[in-house]
Amino acid sequence: MATIRFFAAAAESAAADAAAVDAATIGDLRAQLTSLYGDEFEHILGRCSLLVNGTRATDDTVPLSGSDTVDVLPPFAGG
Repeated sequence: MATIRFFAAAAESAAADAAAVDAATIGDLRAQLTSLYGDEFEHILGRCSLLVNGTRATDDTVPLSGSDTVDVLPPFAGG
């Protein structure tokens, strides 16, 4: 199972900092997270960047393995 780490609004909406999900692709992961955490989370997830082992996943076909770590990062600003 891949380790999913939630940050900021994603963590608040999921009421968790992390989860373990068995997903074959980023698209599958998105579907499973939406099923687990609901419509509000889906809305937030749609604005988030997903990093797989530190590399941004820009396509739902990106494969996942059980040893992957996926960071769910909402947009942020800083300076």
